[in-house]
Amino acid sequence: MMQRRAFLASLAAATALPRASWADAGSPAYLAAAADGAGAYFLCGISAAGARLFSLPMPGRGHAATAHPTRPEAVAFARRPGTFALVIDCASGTTSARLTPPEGRQFNGHGAYSADGAVLFTSEVVAEGSEGRVGVWDAARGYQRIGEFASGGIGPHEILRLPGSETLVIANGGIQTDPSDRTPLNLDRMRPNLAYLSPEGALLEQVELPELWQNSIRHLGIASDGLVAFAMQWQGDLMEPVPLLGLHRRGEAPILCDPAPEEIFAMKGYAGSVAFAPGGQEVAITSPRGGRVQAFSRKGDPLWSVARADICGLGPCTEGGFVATDGQGLVARLDQGALHPLERDSLSWDNHLVSLL
Repeated sequence: MMQRRAFLASLAAATALPRASWADAGSPAYLAAAADGAGAYFLCGISAAGARLFSLPMPGRGHAATAHPTRPEAVAFARRPGTFALVIDCASGTTSARLTPPEGRQFNGHGAYSADGAVLFTSEVVAEGSEGRVGVWDAARGYQRIGEFASGGIGPHEILRLPGSETLVIANGGIQTDPSDRTPLNLDRMRPNLAYLSPEGALLEQVELPELWQNSIRHLGIASDGLVAFAMQWQGDLMEPVPLLGLHRRGEAPILCDPAPEEIFAMKGYAGSVAFAPGGQEVAITSPRGGRVQAFSRKGDPLWSVARADICGLGPCTEGGFVATDGQGLVARLDQGALHPLERDSLSWDNHLVSLL
């Protein structure tokens, strides 16, 4: 009887303990991969004001991360073609698990949690042929791999979950690559698409752009009402101006966002990140190749642009507009065509700014 009472008492005490939250990690507003001048790599937390709150070491160059919805835990993904993803306790700075794709698979830099955080979905490819896969991992049981299903296309990249839903949306880039050096192998027969999948892998909806079949769909942003923004990278003739941003709502036709006439070549055919501003009325894309940010309305109309060398990371700003990062260590606020520096770090920021807002 005493053993049972002791067990129940310890159980009650354990359940009464406060759970760790992102406040225990310094209340970061963003996560970003970074590198220093000596060749070391990190996953960093950044405050809403642009200050670096923590920098946790990684074994190689990172790309993006995904944040657990209820605890200060993040999965940091290697730059594709990736062979590792680290599950990091951002409050303690410890790595609790290292994920490795199955034989013949490669991580493609992104992942997403189920709404309750019990399951992690990872963007992957079959190394030979680049067929898309979504890996399924049991986050509640030490991130054991429990399955996989088809992504709905070739070369998937970013994967997100629609707000208030378990539906996944995946950017299938359509490019078959050499598994060793990422050389494109099928630029003459690409078929990028935007795919909506159930958490069990059923294809719910698929969007293709036949007239822009060489426009690889790469990165995603989602407004709170479910409007999806997709950023593209043009694999055709760079002297042929094409839109690099599309908007889509399930069950409707996609909207392609044409830039202002004076901006049609500014991005150099490459959109690196995409995000909505708070409220979802503005959406922007970045181009590190073009050194440009272009903003549009949710109806697809061009609004403003900002020039900044090597700019790529992008997220919503609590004060309105956007926060962006670049390869020179700058964290800046962007609003109505103006760039307002917040902080300059000694680290070089990598491609993406993952919002925790």
